Amino acid sequence: MVHTERYELIFQMSGAADDVVSVRLTDRLGAGGFPVYEDETGIVRAEISDRGEVRMLASGGHQVPGAPLLARPLSEGAPGTR
Repeated sequence: MVHTERYELIFQMSGAADDVVSVRLTDRLGAGGFPVYEDETGIVRAEISDRGEVRMLASGGHQVPGAPLLARPLSEGAPGTR
């Protein structure tokens, strides 16, 4: 199965502009059997289903990741991609 290579995770911040984090496909699968994506630091991790459902994954102890409002697929060469 072919998976989207990159997503933008959009988090709503109270009283501020939305926070956008770009994540890239890894070689790991999450508990639901879907691919795990992570940002370049490895701190933000998410399992994203083929329907765009997102399950945030803790990358360290005591981390309680918030849920994004949206996971937007990015195509290679689109603005904001590397």
